[in-house]
Amino acid sequence: MEPNKKTRYIPIIIAVSIVAGIFIGTFYANRFSDNKRGTSPVSLNANKLTGLLRIINDQYVDTVNMSELIEDAMPQILSELDPHSSYIPAKDLQAVNDDLRGSFSGIGVQFTIQQDTIHISDVIPGGPSEKVGIMAGDRIVEIDDSAFVGKIVTNTESMKRLKGPKGSEVKLGVFRQGEKELLHFTIIRGDIPNKSIKAAYMINEKYGYINIEKFGETTYPEMLIALAQLHQSNCEGVIIDLRGNTGGFMGSAIQMVNEFLPKGRLIVYTEGRNSPRENYPSNGTGSSQQLPIIVLLDEGSASASEIFAGAIQDNDRGTIIGRRSFGKGLVQQPIEFNDGSAIRLTIARYYTPSGRCIQKPYKKGNDEQYELDILTRYEHGEFFSQDSIKQDESHIFYTSLGRPVYGGGGIMPDIFVPQDTTGVTSYLSMAINRGLTIQFSFQYTDKNRQTLQKYDNCDDLLKYLKKQNILEKFAQFAESKGLKRRNLLMYKSKKLFERNLYGNIIYNMLNMEEYLKYLNQSDPTVLKALEVLEAEESFPSAPEQKLETNNERTEETIAQANQGREKASSSRRADDDFFCIA
Repeated sequence: MEPNKKTRYIPIIIAVSIVAGIFIGTFYANRFSDNKRGTSPVSLNANKLTGLLRIINDQYVDTVNMSELIEDAMPQILSELDPHSSYIPAKDLQAVNDDLRGSFSGIGVQFTIQQDTIHISDVIPGGPSEKVGIMAGDRIVEIDDSAFVGKIVTNTESMKRLKGPKGSEVKLGVFRQGEKELLHFTIIRGDIPNKSIKAAYMINEKYGYINIEKFGETTYPEMLIALAQLHQSNCEGVIIDLRGNTGGFMGSAIQMVNEFLPKGRLIVYTEGRNSPRENYPSNGTGSSQQLPIIVLLDEGSASASEIFAGAIQDNDRGTIIGRRSFGKGLVQQPIEFNDGSAIRLTIARYYTPSGRCIQKPYKKGNDEQYELDILTRYEHGEFFSQDSIKQDESHIFYTSLGRPVYGGGGIMPDIFVPQDTTGVTSYLSMAINRGLTIQFSFQYTDKNRQTLQKYDNCDDLLKYLKKQNILEKFAQFAESKGLKRRNLLMYKSKKLFERNLYGNIIYNMLNMEEYLKYLNQSDPTVLKALEVLEAEESFPSAPEQKLETNNERTEETIAQANQGREKASSSRRADDDFFCIA
């Protein structure tokens, strides 16, 4: 009997179905699996890197510490991306984070290291050290029953031993002048405030001054307090000093600019390959929207400082005075690992309201020119002459009033103030570079602390110091340290020497605010800011020469011009990062 014709094909159909199922299953598994394993270059290269480490561990001729090898490799990999992506080892992460937090845990002293010994220059009011009787002028020579003097005494090692978890103990052996034996203290570490605003005061009867060192977690509330105090003193305008401010948290800068802008003004926007454009507009709740404002910048102002200044400049809200800023327009995201280490990975670029990317040019990998950029600017004369700064006309943008501003590296101030070199001599330079002015100031303060404590502000202390023939005493000290006395050069630099020496002594005896009060009395950039405020010219005016023939250029036209520039730069960004950031 012949088998049914249909049943003859059943085994073949089953076999074909199984093969087809396997094929389809494999196809979709590869297509939709995490990270597209089997096709992803990331996965392939990660496997390759893991394989390399395994081969080294198994077959290399000598024993290799694999943990150290990986630690060394991490920063090298990130350095191939851009100048600001970085790796932070677990041992350094706490210190890095503390710098931007509003507090850290320690004993509450400010110190300097002189002659391989910790010298306490100030004791933080209300801190753990003040509570047990530690005083300015004390020398720490023992920590936790062990001698701590000599070459082992460095800033890093001292911070490591004095800082620690809140509530933990540290024992100190202290030498104090006038005491025959060491004094011993047990200190319970506590939270120490780490303020971002180093000075906030009325610089004269009408105008206030705020110096912001960094943009940390507490900088915004600190600024609100500072502004409230200035408003109580009937402040009619404010100088925001961001010179030397290397940045910090972008969010803090945005909150702070918001205090000065009316509702609906763009503060900054960010954009990256995997980070869609995000706008950050003002919300109109700022307390100082009509207050005249001047922002001070220099080559040390970077990142969040440039966000703040760029928003003020592009919105024609205030005047920028000083020198061209650093030029950092890359946004880093912190990412922590399970072992306590972390990376800061660049995920986007930020752009000012007009569309400028402030990031200065860089090449991927180890870019020596980028690292030496500030020195190059100095050698080219940029610190001393505005004509030395060449603006790239292909990166021109316009503020809300139509004033031209430029991308290509940093914020160019509206008013340039050169670095003052009047009175600089080789004798002054050698004295400062060898650290002799700092050493003398500290030793003078230490020897005369009891007398200097009678003065609680910079003006009174300055009157006293001017009668003490400080420059002559310094010359004798410097000669004892090997710096040949040069009377002609010394007196040519007399004003700069006195500014340096008086300032250091005021800082040692009082605080940063009093120190800045003294310096600001003769600071050309601060004096120029006061001049602009007095002339009621802090709010920029539209340029006299219009960019178009009609009498008035509308905001819409300016926006279109900036949008065109932005679109052109975006197309370049897609092709080459170098051009994007130029």
